[in-house]
Amino acid sequence: MMTLAQQNMMNTELWQSIGYIADDDALMRRLTRYAKKLAKEKDPSLMTKEEFFARVDVAKNGPTYELQEGETIEDLLKRVG
Repeated sequence: MMTLAQQNMMNTELWQSIGYIADDDALMRRLTRYAKKLAKEKDPSLMTKEEFFARVDVAKNGPTYELQEGETIEDLLKRVG
């Protein structure tokens, strides 16, 4: 666990580095992609809008099931399970 002083020092270094590259579009794009990659490592459920909709499209092509008249969710799960 980092101390507050260590966290402050790292934050300062990070912002200084970002300031140095902020005027370079190519470097900022690389930094943004890398930051997203790091965030995903911490929380694998994070995804971009494009990734989300790609998963929705894949799911649309998968099997679908409908409740029959009078059937409960539990019945459906037993039937297709």
